[in-house]
Amino acid sequence: MTDQEALNKLRIKIDEIDDQLLELISERGKVAKAVAEAKGEPPKQGGYYRPDREASILRRILEQNQGPLADEEMARLFREIISACLALEKPLKIAYLGPAGTFTQGAALKHFGHSIVSEPLDAIDEVFREVEAGGCDFGVVPVENSIEGVINHTLDSFVRSPLKICGEVALRIHHHLLTNETDLKACKKVIAHQQALAQCRQWLNHNMPNAERVAVSSNAEAARQASKLEGVAAIAGESAAELYGIKILVNSIEDESSNTTRFLILGNANVPATGEDKTSLLFSTHNKPGSLFQTLGVFDKYKISMMKIESRPSRQEIWDYLFFVDLDGHLENEDIIKALNDLKDHTSMLKVLGSYPKAVL
Repeated sequence: MTDQEALNKLRIKIDEIDDQLLELISERGKVAKAVAEAKGEPPKQGGYYRPDREASILRRILEQNQGPLADEEMARLFREIISACLALEKPLKIAYLGPAGTFTQGAALKHFGHSIVSEPLDAIDEVFREVEAGGCDFGVVPVENSIEGVINHTLDSFVRSPLKICGEVALRIHHHLLTNETDLKACKKVIAHQQALAQCRQWLNHNMPNAERVAVSSNAEAARQASKLEGVAAIAGESAAELYGIKILVNSIEDESSNTTRFLILGNANVPATGEDKTSLLFSTHNKPGSLFQTLGVFDKYKISMMKIESRPSRQEIWDYLFFVDLDGHLENEDIIKALNDLKDHTSMLKVLGSYPKAVL
């Protein structure tokens, strides 16, 4: 057999597999529609989307994945299949911190797939309000960056909002230098969101020490402006470069290759346990010595791992603080139920922000 004949046989095999994939994906879509019809009632806000169900599906698929596709690629493919099947009834409408082309939109698409209607909004509190009012099924907001720390506006919004955390997304952040110029020396100004400028500070100091640095509202806005100007470079992601038709002059200029931002999924639903969950709390302690120590001691008493703690001024009284805590486990877990009951005796205010699946890749 010649090399060409062997190649033709392989191509025929790929065509046969593609035919099988098409048939199976179509069959999955039919079953998804049947599930929706079996439920009978029209979907409430959030449609037929189940964060716990999707997380369980993805974890089961990844446990069985033997390659050659990496887990991240396999998860991406199945998210898109799930997204397309859900959209057969009604596409989810997702609010996110805009404008289009931001990393927050990237997080929304990573989590929900591309078969959604995405709604860019100008501020984090607007995302909260849009979901609260029922204008969107879910919202996506940034909550912390591995380098720059927490997004205070997101934490503050939870104090007033009845929304729950229904999921989380971890997105690796790659900052690219976008410009119409072909030579780095021709760039006299660099524009970006202030966090992006901070996350690329060392690279800019070394490669563009004399360029003026100007902070704007978002990296997407920086890309939009730079696409119309000469001698100006923007720091933004690949999606912003595609959206505004501006080329990437230098890839991945972030100072830390592990730079990752965590995003939260906002909704109205209580999410059932999956076995790999987090629970987020908001509380304040009594204003007396040892209050915080006694409060945190409750988690030690029930052997609950505290994955994160942040403090914010309560804005009620001077030097009065609120504490945001992420716990390992779900509200359905017996130890967490007992801990919450004990916490009532040690806190002046306690609010459960939600239990939700840990990010899958």
